Amino acid sequence: MKLRAELTVLGVLLLMPAMAQTRRLAQGPHRMELTLERYDGVSWRSVDPGRVFASGDRIRFRFRTNFSGFLYVMNQGTGGSYTQLFPTEEAGLQNRVEPEQEYYIPATKDGSFRIAGPAGHDVIYWMVTPAAIGAPHQPAPLPPPPPLEAVPPPSMTPRCDDAIFRARGDCIDASAGPKPVLRGQSLPANLEQVKPAASEDFVFLKSQNRSVVTAQSKLTGPVVFEYRLAHR
Repeated sequence: MKLRAELTVLGVLLLMPAMAQTRRLAQGPHRMELTLERYDGVSWRSVDPGRVFASGDRIRFRFRTNFSGFLYVMNQGTGGSYTQLFPTEEAGLQNRVEPEQEYYIPATKDGSFRIAGPAGHDVIYWMVTPAAIGAPHQPAPLPPPPPLEAVPPPSMTPRCDDAIFRARGDCIDASAGPKPVLRGQSLPANLEQVKPAASEDFVFLKSQNRSVVTAQSKLTGPVVFEYRLAHR
């Protein structure tokens, strides 16, 4: 059976700045922020990173850093598909990010990802390569994704936190959201070739619906972390 991506791009995927932001990221160690948004049929609203989505839900991300670099996003779907979400020929190849600038992913007028596939946790790999100020504005190519897996990777069925559900009616899975990649952890073949640093020493925090990922020291090469997206 031909597997289809569990995150389906509804428009051309681009990396473009969102509206100008007045809040500045703290200076110091390299720091990244991610905000997950869901379209409620009328407007986009930020949601808890542990939210359990329903099939057909439309989502997008906001991303920003306090350093210059290049961004790569890959998705390991619950059905076994492994897809490069950004950058691609269709999406555009300019994947450089600048400090203090917020970006939509995807960034077309009505661009979004649609939730699909078997219930479980999609694993979205975020790899960021820091770039010195004045470095050439050309992204380094990422090796192509490996072939589809015949057997999907194991994925637990998302579970709602009963206390949160009783308090506010939201289905939140505490195991979802940003997670570190541990030293020695197996990665998809194309990421292994790049040899990104693990992120187990990073600090992962949540501020309201915003996820904050902070390195303990200055990054000198590519680093990767996961974003586990729960859906039914």
